[in-house]
Amino acid sequence: MIELNKTHDPELRSWVASANRPGNDFPIQNLPFGVFRRRGQGELFRGGVAIGDCVLDLGRVHAAGVFSGLAHQALAAANKPELNELMALGKPAWAALRQALSQALASDSTMQAHLAGALLPQEELEYSVPARIGDYTDFYTSIHHATSVGRLFRPDNPLLPNYRWVPIGYHGRSSSIRVSGQRFPRPRGQTLPPGSTEPVFGPSKRLDYEVELGLFIGTGNALGTPVALSDAEDHIFGICILNDWSARDLQAWEYQPLGPFLAKNFATTLSPWIVTLEALAPYRVPFARADGEPKPLPYLDSVSNAEAGSIDIRLEASIQTGAMRTQGIAPQQLSCTSFRHAYWTAAQLVAHHTVNGCNLQPGDLLGTGTQSGPTPEEAGSLLELSVGGKQPIALVNGEQRTFLEDGDVLVMRAWCDRPGAARIGFGEVSGEVFAAPAAGMSSAG
Repeated sequence: MIELNKTHDPELRSWVASANRPGNDFPIQNLPFGVFRRRGQGELFRGGVAIGDCVLDLGRVHAAGVFSGLAHQALAAANKPELNELMALGKPAWAALRQALSQALASDSTMQAHLAGALLPQEELEYSVPARIGDYTDFYTSIHHATSVGRLFRPDNPLLPNYRWVPIGYHGRSSSIRVSGQRFPRPRGQTLPPGSTEPVFGPSKRLDYEVELGLFIGTGNALGTPVALSDAEDHIFGICILNDWSARDLQAWEYQPLGPFLAKNFATTLSPWIVTLEALAPYRVPFARADGEPKPLPYLDSVSNAEAGSIDIRLEASIQTGAMRTQGIAPQQLSCTSFRHAYWTAAQLVAHHTVNGCNLQPGDLLGTGTQSGPTPEEAGSLLELSVGGKQPIALVNGEQRTFLEDGDVLVMRAWCDRPGAARIGFGEVSGEVFAAPAAGMSSAG
């Protein structure tokens, strides 16, 4: 586990004034990484760090030559269109760079004159997926989501017996992962209408979102060499917000016997910023399960994981319909939950993923699966909130939703906040679905 240090000091302030504003996602205690470029300039994407309402251009910082040693090496690796090289350097390099950036951006820093020119307003920038994602695995870590969905798909057997023992996951599609702002056409596929014995083909009528987090792998492991639970977090570079869009009607028809396929692989959207595990250290909470739940097998169990393996990351989902945008109505909150409710920790996901010798690589992405809490208002999908489409959700302008309609924008935000620590945020991830094109026509998103 990462211990607290000077970078976490809640009294720390920055010479970047906007970083000191209450409620700001990116105070100096955060310093998340992403890749960006100035909008409309035709530049290559490059590494940056969010601070207040600005981005610190790591290429310009590197050119200024103000860092040395391991921090300088890490800075050079971060000045790339993708962060894989930085991720591969490992925990000591990530920590050295974060500490150097914290010192350089602090209010008493002597580097302000050297770095002020490296600050760019976020509103003038565009972003890309922060790493080259070679592989994407989506897990199923919320027992509340698994049970609720199980009741809809399998009323007589909602939670399969292996769930309490195995971190369930499946291999996802990395080529359709995009950054916040993604627009995509409504997916098509086979569905089985109620009462029918034969499927039909057409656009999904039960399009949904899933509130998730994404774990970016930093250093990998050699093929055939498992990562022990005690070392697992050293292989995690950081965490972002993830929306794993889902076509529930396609999913219901195709998911047995091998799991999701066309219902999931058409679009996945990430937030631009990766919050490091080091920044999340103040928000650790015990990993606890309800009474009567089984103890994990030894390779998934440890004292440190039990004491502080979970992280209290708040997650919110909001919707803005096309009509709401026309009327100037802000997105309406649908639900709010926390990652602390997950049945498995981030470390357990890495340990289980590699226990059979599977090799993870820098930039690989692990999705947590839909994060739903124990109460109905903490549900992380429309499938749960509308009880399988049976209970429409009333919106502030008089509209209703059971599933997403064309023109809907779904916005997710995440943050950490507790007494005695600075509030930090993950920014947001948004995406919009538009009408499926006519048969035989292509579309772009």
